[in-house]
Amino acid sequence: MKQHTHLVIVVPCYNEKDVLPEATHKLTDILQRLEESEKINKGTILYVDDGSKDTTWQLIKSFSEINEKVIGIKLAHNVGHQQALWAGLEWASLHADVAVSIDADLQDDVESIITMTDFYNKGIDIVYGVRKERKTDTFFKRNTALLFYKLMHNLGGEIVYNHADFRLMSKRSLQALMNYPERNLFLRGMVCTLGFPSANVYYDRKERFAGESKYPLKKMISFALDGITSFSVRPLRYIVMWGILFILISIIAIIYGIIRFFEGQTIPGWTSLMISLWFIGGAVLTSIGIIGEYIGKIYKEVKQRPRYLIEECIYPKENS
Repeated sequence: MKQHTHLVIVVPCYNEKDVLPEATHKLTDILQRLEESEKINKGTILYVDDGSKDTTWQLIKSFSEINEKVIGIKLAHNVGHQQALWAGLEWASLHADVAVSIDADLQDDVESIITMTDFYNKGIDIVYGVRKERKTDTFFKRNTALLFYKLMHNLGGEIVYNHADFRLMSKRSLQALMNYPERNLFLRGMVCTLGFPSANVYYDRKERFAGESKYPLKKMISFALDGITSFSVRPLRYIVMWGILFILISIIAIIYGIIRFFEGQTIPGWTSLMISLWFIGGAVLTSIGIIGEYIGKIYKEVKQRPRYLIEECIYPKENS
């Protein structure tokens, strides 16, 4: 064990009142076992309430009163999972030696935290929690996730296949991550670019313990677009390639039209013309949309607004 190791488990929360009691019980048990086995000196659970509308924050406060391992940060409004997770990791980078990020829904295997800690004690800075398979996912979600990972790889983005945001990070990797200034966060890609020694821990993902998923189809699509546009400019290059392709097609069509004109034959053309107009129009709108996505990100970055605002905190004064 490294000397004076303080491990913080960062748990972003949004309307998680149904799962928090069980999550607190299981995470506290893990930390106690790590302390008893002397793999860490101190363990803390940091809940980050991302502007929940239910009684999540009240539960966190009540747990902190009876459980010295529980602390909390309440954000002033809902800023999204990635920003809330950043808030917790930023606190951990200042007050802890190592942090593990995990969702509150208990789908990730909390027992894997022990294995992650073993890797950390061997000198590994980043340990990724990787799903063995996707049996618990629907057919649609499983195949769209596979498509996303392949697309990210083909576009040049660094990402660990079947890894979400369940990972361990050492203090120096956390501090390095905090140097990233961007507001458009895609943490599973950003962490992979740090370059510190890393390892994978494989586990079976479980069904959600209670409550509803916070990632419906609309949010998953938005998250995928954020990931792609945050780590690759290849879509912009593909627009140029599409433009060149359409120019070549138009040249062929012009040559064909001229030949038919001198042969004295009319060009039927109405159907092909309509199809071409619709196709090219759709391609143009898609290209403008892709460019607009990048411009929108530039707009957000230039404003340099705070990633989050803290409304209330619960943790010992010596850690503040």
